[in-house]
Amino acid sequence: MCTDLWNHALALYARPGVEEACLGVQALGGDVCLLLCATWLQARGVAVSEERAQALRDIAEPWQREVVAPLRGLRQQWRTAARNDALLAALREQVKGLELQAEKTLLARLQALSQQWPADSHEPTDDWLARLAPDQAREHRALHQLRVAAAALQEAEDGA
Repeated sequence: MCTDLWNHALALYARPGVEEACLGVQALGGDVCLLLCATWLQARGVAVSEERAQALRDIAEPWQREVVAPLRGLRQQWRTAARNDALLAALREQVKGLELQAEKTLLARLQALSQQWPADSHEPTDDWLARLAPDQAREHRALHQLRVAAAALQEAEDGA
């Protein structure tokens, strides 16, 4: 299993259908970094609690609102104009890089918080994705697709 959250996130995101699923949940108000963290915690066997889920949200929500969302908004705002302006397209790519770096930083912060929680717990692990996804996404097929991909990734890593 990938030992750190960033490498887990990269491996999972690269699997077929995961990007589409994450963006589908994001469109419903979900935080992709929290979703990826949820699958990592699930794979590590960390027991779910509302206190832990809230601690993760307390880190993610302000970072998303104050750092990631403004970068994403600027990148999306420039999409059309950048098609006909090479200099703006280059700036847009730089903003995209900053957005990715901001998400990587958030994942590092989520990992730092959650690493202190015991892995391979004998307590029921419940469902981290259900706990960290927005209410309107809990029954969405994108969340199911993410669960399936995460389970397949874990199986592949466990078999390696």
